[in-house]
This record gives sequence, structure tokens and C-alpha cells, in this order.
Amino acid sequence: MTDLSRDFVIPPADIGPLRTNSSHHQSSTATSLPIGVNHPTEPQMLALRHPSSTVQTPSPSYVPQSREPRMFDHAHDLIFNHAHFINNAQFNSVAPAGSGLKTLYEHSMPDAFHNSAARFPPARCHLQTRRDYIDRICNQWALGKLDPEKFVMWLRGPFGIGKTAVAQSSAEELEAINKLLATLFFSRSNANRDDPRRVFPSLAYQITTVCESFAALVDARIRKDPSITQKSLLTQFKELIVGPLKEIDTAESGLEGRVVIIDGLDECRGTTEQCEIIRIIAASARDHTTPFRWFITSRPEGPIIRTMYSPSISPFISRIELPVSREIDHEILVFLTDEFKKIRESHGLPESWPSEEVLALIVKHGAGLWIYVSVIVRFIKDENSFGPEDQLRIVLEFLGDVSNKLEANNPLAEMDFFYALIMQCIPLKIQKMVQKIILLSSSMRFNPIGVVRTLGLSVDQLRQCCLSIRSVMELQESTSDLCEWNFHFYHASFVDFLTDSKWSKEFCIHGEFLIQYRRELLEWLHFVIFHSTGNSPIHSSILLGPLYQVM
Repeated sequence: MTDLSRDFVIPPADIGPLRTNSSHHQSSTATSLPIGVNHPTEPQMLALRHPSSTVQTPSPSYVPQSREPRMFDHAHDLIFNHAHFINNAQFNSVAPAGSGLKTLYEHSMPDAFHNSAARFPPARCHLQTRRDYIDRICNQWALGKLDPEKFVMWLRGPFGIGKTAVAQSSAEELEAINKLLATLFFSRSNANRDDPRRVFPSLAYQITTVCESFAALVDARIRKDPSITQKSLLTQFKELIVGPLKEIDTAESGLEGRVVIIDGLDECRGTTEQCEIIRIIAASARDHTTPFRWFITSRPEGPIIRTMYSPSISPFISRIELPVSREIDHEILVFLTDEFKKIRESHGLPESWPSEEVLALIVKHGAGLWIYVSVIVRFIKDENSFGPEDQLRIVLEFLGDVSNKLEANNPLAEMDFFYALIMQCIPLKIQKMVQKIILLSSSMRFNPIGVVRTLGLSVDQLRQCCLSIRSVMELQESTSDLCEWNFHFYHASFVDFLTDSKWSKEFCIHGEFLIQYRRELLEWLHFVIFHSTGNSPIHSSILLGPLYQVM
């Protein structure tokens, strides 16, 4: 889809020519000088006005004493032929210390860090589940006991198997032993968490918080060339990470052997960029240009598989497969038992609720997919309902009905049916509005304030609509400022479901629904353009760019 947002840019205000303060306005020479530049002495003025003349400077005794030193103080017997003076301060200005790091932060993805408020509460392994994988990652590979010469580990697995939970739990465990360096948790369904151009600025920024000498070097580089954050991925990696590392003692800095975690690489925008990131990291491991260990998780997508198994990369990769397996049913049962205990205690329900048969039924339908049982638990805990008992009744009716519609051992299809159930539970009065909110919030350029303005909702109306789908999406109200609120999808599969008419049918946010909504947007734009006055057209352009994401 073509992004036409660049055609709707508010032009910067015309600041006009630089001027000196009002006390110099009467002098034509003074008004041509930038603020803060010393006025030239009389001989310099002569040289400026008559460049073909020969001017001799006066002796030092003529230099006034009640001012700061100037360029020619204490100089004598100087002759200027065809003089032409240039104010180098205009071209060699240096940004203040720290401004480079500020630029770096602005081009990173803080919402994708493992401890970000935008991801709270993060998906993590429950209690003692997945301990075999976490121990292998944290206590063996990260410490160099397993595959010591393979500085890249790739954990792969299908949809909903719990890769992100393993990565999050590993990050927290590595952080506790001071072995974690940086993290990125991609999400294509959440704004600001899928941009490949922000990957290495994000990692570099996190490294600056660990090592002061590294921070100073990166700060200076960006102050000298702020465009680094806009360059190619390889150039960013060299300039922001490899270059500064060459100038410090990595052993003394504490960076040696620390782990960088990149979760959900398949959700990074662009398969070409995904593979380029792999190649850059693998080359750094091969050539020892970085002293880190790199832990990457992804689905087993074709381009990623081919890149990981290519001859130039494969020898440096350690691999773990996280399969869909009924062997983890006991871990899922532990999770469900503990979650239902919390629900009972918060609602004063008897210890016999739910029965062991109910737990076994949910585990059976989970079929080894953590995402499935996690969504069911959030659905049952939904406070915007008649309570957990009624929600569990809906789930059991669904499980009994869906069993007759599905082929055996097809948990992915069952996941889609459950997503359909969630959409069916939305009150009809707000169902279409909820679909529009999902459509806009899944766009990388829309935040709550854009959704509110575009749909003409009040904040309370937006909040109420989001409550109806809180088992799959959360409206994060971090501050009182709506601009800082955020939409958080628990899993990209929900948006995938809603864009596939085969499964979502009447709930699909593409197809006929999108066509109708585009008509509404065109009518709205027509009204805005032809009824705006004064500065209104410029003000309305704030929304025009993002709207083209759905046009």
C-alpha cells in the first residue's frame, strides 16, 4: 500500500534571516552578522569593504583592553591582500554533549525493550515451566559451557508455542546475573516495534546505559554526524556499535560475553531486512568485531531458515527447536491450576471450582499451544463481563461446539474459532466501532489520540470499546496525556485472524468492511477540506497522512 503521508507535511515556520539585537539595527554591516559573532576591527572592516586594497594592522597599543581577546590581538606587521574573512563558527558549531544520545534514543524502540512499560505485564514462562530451555540458554550457552565458539543462538518454533515467554524469562534470568546487555521484542501488530531501521540504534542505546566510555564515543559520533541513524543497517552497525567498541577495552568495560536478545525476528518489517540483520550479526560473530553473544528467536519462516542455514552463517549458529508437543501438557496444567486459584481467591469462589475435568478439557484443547490457554485465561478473568463463572460457561460451550467443526489435532484452527467467539461477545452496538479501532490501532502510525480524533470518540468511549476485547488487546493508559497511551496486542495472531476473511468472516477488517470504511473516510476528508478556514487545512493535515494507511 502506498504511503502518501509525506504529501501532507506541515511546513516549518519561516524564521527569516538571522538578526543581531536591536541596538545594532542602524548599521548595515552589523545586521549582516550572526548573533554572538564579534564585530571586526576597523582594519578588518576596510579589508571587507575594499578587498583589492592592502591594509596594515595597527600596533597592539590600539587594541582595547575592556573586551574578550580577538583573532589579531598582540599581532603586528600583518598585511592582508585581497582579504576575505569567513566566520567558521557558522560551519563548525558543535552540538552540546549528550545531544547525540538524545538523538539515538529518539531513533530507537524503547517500547520493545524487555522491561518496557508498553509490554507490561510481559509474557514470561510460568513458575518452573520451560526450565530445560531456559537453563540451556542462560546457564550453559550464555556462560560458554555449550557451543562456546558459536556466539549466535537461534530458537525457532511455530505460532503460539511460547518463544517470547522463553526469551523474556531468559532476559530476566540473565539480568539477575549481570549477563544481559540489550533486548528487542518485535511485534508487527504494535506500533513502534517492527521498524528494522531502529534495530541497531535501539541496541546501541541500551549498551550506552551499561558502559560510560561507549556512551561518550557514540554521543560524539552522532553529534558529528546526526544522519548515522538514517543510514543503511550495515553502516549503522559499524558506526554505532563496532566502531566505538574498537576504541575501548571491552574486557575492562564489562561488555565481554554479555547477551543481546532479539525476539520475534519474523515480525520485523520486511523479509529482506530480517535476513540482512542475521547476516550482519553472524558476520560480527565470525569476525569477532563484537564481544557479545546473540540470542535470536523466530518462527521457521522460509527466508530466515535459508539464511540461517547458508554456508557462511550456519557454522556460527547454535540451534534450539521449540515444537508443538503434548509433552508440555503437565506444564500447561500447572499454569492453569495456579491462574484459576488466583481467580477463585479474588472472587470468593469455592475450591472445587473449576473441576479437574474442566482443567483437563482445556489442556486437551490447548494441544501444546501456550497462546491458546493464555487467551482463555484472560477471557475468563475479563472484568467487563458477568464474572468468571459465566465466562467459563461460555468457554465450555465453545469447546463442546468447536469439537464438532474441527479436524483432530488442529489447534491453529481452534485458535481462530476462539478469536471469533471473542468478537461475538462484543455488544452489537459497538461492534463496528471496535473493528475500526482494531484496524487503525494495528497501523504503525496510529496512537490513541489519532484514533479518538479520526473516529470522533470521547476518551471514555474509546476505553469502553477496548474493554470489550481486553482478552486480546489492552489500552495502556500510562499517563494522563493521551498522546502517551498505547495499544498493546497480546499476540499478532489476533490481527492476522481479523485480516483473513476465511476464518474471521463477518468480523474481517479487510474486504467489504475496509471498502466501506474507505468510503466513510473519503466523505470525511471531503468535508474537512471544503469546510476548513484559516489555518484549519494545515491542522487537519496532522491526520491525513496516517489515514492513508487504510486508504
